[in-house]
Order: sequence, then C-alpha cells, then structure tokens
Amino acid sequence: MFPSISLAQEIGLAVLLVAALVWVLGLGHMLWDSRFRQPEPGAYEGVAVIPAQRSAAAHPMESVELTEAEEEAFAGLIRTIALH
Repeated sequence: MFPSISLAQEIGLAVLLVAALVWVLGLGHMLWDSRFRQPEPGAYEGVAVIPAQRSAAAHPMESVELTEAEEEAFAGLIRTIALH
C-alpha cells in the first residue's frame, strides 16, 4: 500500500480504519433508531426523580422547636443572604 511503512504498520492502519468505520456505523444506527422510537406511555416504572415531601408530623425526630431568639437569629441570617 505505502512503500515507506512496514507491513505491520499497514495492518495496524487497516485495523484502525475498519474499527473507526464500524464505530461510525454503530453510532449512526443508534442515533437513527432513537430518532423514530418513542417510549410507550406508562412504560417507565422507575423510582421518582424527586421524592415526595414528608410533613413534619411524619416523625418527631424530623422537627425541631426553636426558641424566639433562635427564630430571630435565623430570620436575620436569611435577610443577610443576597438574593440576586
């Protein structure tokens, strides 16, 4: 094929080109299939992305009673946060 490179290099180049061609054809096949295939409604039954919010009454360890001073300190902290 090329007079300046060895036979091993020519074989390596041919294998590399075949692998690249197979990869491009496989990628094109995947993209072509996903372009027309729409999932059936209700087919996905996985876990919800965002879990449902639980109320504070769900478990006593999930709520904390704050004193009036703590509530004022928290309100002051919230006011110092710059909302942009």
